[in-house]
Amino acid sequence: MSKRLTPIDTEVVARRTHDLGLKDLGSASIREIKKIIDLIEADTGQKFIRMEMGVPGLPALQVGVAAQIQALKDGVAAIYPDIQGIPELKHEIARFVKLFLDVEVEAEHCIPTVGSMMGGMAAFMTVNRMWGDREGTLYLDPGFPVQKQQCKLLGHGYMSFDVYNYRGDKLGPKLESYLKTGKVSSILYCSPNNPSWICFTDAELRTIGELATRYNVIVVEDLAYFAMDFRHDYGKPGKPPYQPTVAKYTQNYILLISSSKAFSYAGERIGMMVLSDQVWNLQSPDLLRYYSSNQLGHALVFGAVYAISAGTSHSAQYALAAMLKAVNNGDIDFVAEVREYGEKAKVMKRLFVENGFKIVYDKDLEEPVADGFYFTFSYPGLSGGELLSELVHYGISAITLGITGSEHTEGLRACTSLTKREQFPMLEERLKRFRKDHPVA
Repeated sequence: MSKRLTPIDTEVVARRTHDLGLKDLGSASIREIKKIIDLIEADTGQKFIRMEMGVPGLPALQVGVAAQIQALKDGVAAIYPDIQGIPELKHEIARFVKLFLDVEVEAEHCIPTVGSMMGGMAAFMTVNRMWGDREGTLYLDPGFPVQKQQCKLLGHGYMSFDVYNYRGDKLGPKLESYLKTGKVSSILYCSPNNPSWICFTDAELRTIGELATRYNVIVVEDLAYFAMDFRHDYGKPGKPPYQPTVAKYTQNYILLISSSKAFSYAGERIGMMVLSDQVWNLQSPDLLRYYSSNQLGHALVFGAVYAISAGTSHSAQYALAAMLKAVNNGDIDFVAEVREYGEKAKVMKRLFVENGFKIVYDKDLEEPVADGFYFTFSYPGLSGGELLSELVHYGISAITLGITGSEHTEGLRACTSLTKREQFPMLEERLKRFRKDHPVA
């Protein structure tokens, strides 16, 4: 049989897939896909269109870099940080929440974390242990796969459903069908959503908030892509429109706010966890099974955060404080800084559609889904795993929607961040070649 001719050598792809013990790329994790693409690039010398990792592709905000360098020069590297966070950072987090979410929070209840991933882990470790007769987290999918892995590591149960078919008036009855079981302690979702890029409306957030209050469930709202629904300008401090949040409709909330995408500060692993006064002060005797206090805020900081990392990078806290201060004061429009992701998404989606691909999550209720950090696509006649396995041979990487909890297992998620504009001609050429080799009747 003659060797199949594709832009990337098929033998290299097969060997590296075998070496990593991956029988099916469709079920591979994001990091596993990154690893195999790294190896194939090294073996072949061919650069991929890298769309698998949700990492920023823009420079970090320089005000943060300067502040971190100065903090290191001042000697903070030799000093353990307070696990609750340095005072100036806690103050600026509270200001940020007020100015960009229009929500009042106590600075004491604003905790720096080693990225939002640590914030989620600490939230699960405390909230899911407050009630011994409950099982764990309800995920409003699709979502970031590792957040389910966190529950698995902790031995917590979880439930999930693909929210795409339950938008608007359908959301309440579907959500309540899970809450009525009495097994749910927390609800987690991301808005804008990873991977679909749908965004919950205020009406939907009200539904989530009111049901959370009624059933005494804590909502963990993941704002990893803060203000990045570019259809609206959420970047003016103290002026509407504000980033939509469930915190407007319930006091049962924990907010996870990332610096990775909005401020392009992913490398320093610094995020924010914000608890409402009510959640901070919640008490439950079941917490004493794991912690020295029955009060959630105390258990979260001095139990979970202390045990996980004993705090967050000292110098990075000064960086985040400086970035937040500049943003809060209106000196930097952080949303304008990241609009490039939406502009690139518009072009990339067009190139895929022109070459026979379809956008999977194409509607946000009645509106077209926004152009942003992610988009989703499929190709007629191929499952998600088959499509990913084929695209790798054309120097294009992504992840399958199947690993995100999506019901649309025929699709893939693409991240726009690492694809540079000068790579668009290469992307177009490879998509045209793919279409030629995979004709659709």
